[in-house]
Amino acid sequence: MPALIMFRLLLTSALLLAASGCATTPGAPAEPDTEEQVTAAAAKPEPPERAFPEDSIYPLLVAEFALRRSAYDMALGNYLEQADRLRDPGVSAHATHLAQFMKREPQALEAVQLWVELEPEHPEANNTLATLLIRQGRPAAAVPHLAVIARQGLQPNFPILLGGFRDLPGTEKQMLADAVAALEEDFPDDTRLLLTRALILDELEQADAASAVLEQLFALEPGQTQALLLDAKLRLEAEHAAPFERIEGALATEPDNKALRLQFARLLTRSDIDAARRQFEILSAQSPRDGDLLLSLALLNQDHGDTLAAKAYLRQVLALEQRVDEANYYLGRIAEDEGRQDEAIAAYSRVEDPEGREFFSARGRVGRLLIQRGDISSSAEFFDLQRQAYPELREQLYALEAELLSQASLLDAGMALLNQAVAELPEATSLRYSRAMLAERRGDLTLMESDLRHILALNPDNATALNALGYTLSNRTTRYDEAYTLIARALVLAPDEPAILDSMGWVLFQLGRTEEAVSYLQRAWESMPDPEVAAHLGEALWSLGEEQKAYSVWSDGLQQDPQHEILLETLERLNISISDLRPQ
Repeated sequence: MPALIMFRLLLTSALLLAASGCATTPGAPAEPDTEEQVTAAAAKPEPPERAFPEDSIYPLLVAEFALRRSAYDMALGNYLEQADRLRDPGVSAHATHLAQFMKREPQALEAVQLWVELEPEHPEANNTLATLLIRQGRPAAAVPHLAVIARQGLQPNFPILLGGFRDLPGTEKQMLADAVAALEEDFPDDTRLLLTRALILDELEQADAASAVLEQLFALEPGQTQALLLDAKLRLEAEHAAPFERIEGALATEPDNKALRLQFARLLTRSDIDAARRQFEILSAQSPRDGDLLLSLALLNQDHGDTLAAKAYLRQVLALEQRVDEANYYLGRIAEDEGRQDEAIAAYSRVEDPEGREFFSARGRVGRLLIQRGDISSSAEFFDLQRQAYPELREQLYALEAELLSQASLLDAGMALLNQAVAELPEATSLRYSRAMLAERRGDLTLMESDLRHILALNPDNATALNALGYTLSNRTTRYDEAYTLIARALVLAPDEPAILDSMGWVLFQLGRTEEAVSYLQRAWESMPDPEVAAHLGEALWSLGEEQKAYSVWSDGLQQDPQHEILLETLERLNISISDLRPQ
């Protein structure tokens, strides 16, 4: 029945058609995606009735009864077909609503384009088409449809044009900027349009132009929240002496504007923790039972080193029974930092929501604390209890415990655990992969290869497993041709993955194709400046006689991790002293 509530039913009109030979087009649209004003203005007088062909009545009735049976695919197919055949705006609207309900955006776009063609001034139709075009990455094409809404005296949501702006090609960004600028001539007093243009100019790094547009906006609406925040951002970037002058003035005039004060407080956390804390204290005084504000104050005080205040705020959060897991987690962090391990473990153990962000981190910290003090059996017992309490998370909890043992170099204990885990969950690829990586560290290449090939048998396109096997074969054996084939397959599946680029570069180096290797290794280094990549790239450059470039890369790698095992082994094998390395 939800779909029947959502759509204007055709059954009654179709039955009337059978008697009268004519149909009426629905006038009020279903709920649009945005803007209550668009919805309110979309109720229009019923257009004149016109006859439907008799051979369309039956498909429309079939669509209606399909909706009653929740056979949405059949209903949508009939509506789309009849919308195209009848070119009736009411049928097009039904097809649009049903496609949106089913989350079938291509069909919704097809239907709403016809709807707009038939009713070019309909606000909901234009609003829906604009939204779908923006989701497709075509915001410039959406601008004229938002303009239709604005011309009717409504308030289209122009800022939605910036959805996904940073991912657009440069040409599309400029097209949008030009379209919005042109629209400003028709609607010079539309503050949402001015805000949109200022935001676009800021994204295009045209700060002076963005500030000029904001001045126009403030003349019309001095307290516009997003504009005030953008103004502060631009002033900060320009190192203005009073970057928050306008926000502070707005809050002095309107001290109860909690939305603006909250955004201001968040902005201050990037530059002035004390000032941010004062704003959060004002907000908390205005809303003393708001656990979100209290938690923010706790974290600000913790970052500021005032753990007494942080703990007091966290306990208030607990007393309100809000954000309980977060409060316990951060109480655990404070106790851990202060060396009170038992108290930290108790706090972490009270984090209970398996879907919360802190759940696995809290369990990892309990295990790490127990392992660090040598209490391996208590750690094992803790994780056993967790797997009993959360059986649906056994795989992740096994993987987490194994990772902790591996980090502590307890390789035998980690292998015993993973053997138990794989026996219990033989098709869990994450556990097979973890065991393969641990087996490689222990020098058991047979088990490593067996587990990775098991994963690939289940999923031949697992780029991670392909790369891991290929890299290990290239690094620990002389099976270079086989390694190359595996890595090449992985690279096709994930062409920009830095780890796979590094593997390809390394296997090409092993095959003697050093200049090709440098190309891949350089790309990997630029995307992921990791010490292991530095070791590989530096060695390839060294072998080509480009010693200074090699020194520079190795030096950068050592700055990140002076004790990196692979990088140090490379330098030792090539008989290069660390003192020889110097920034270039």
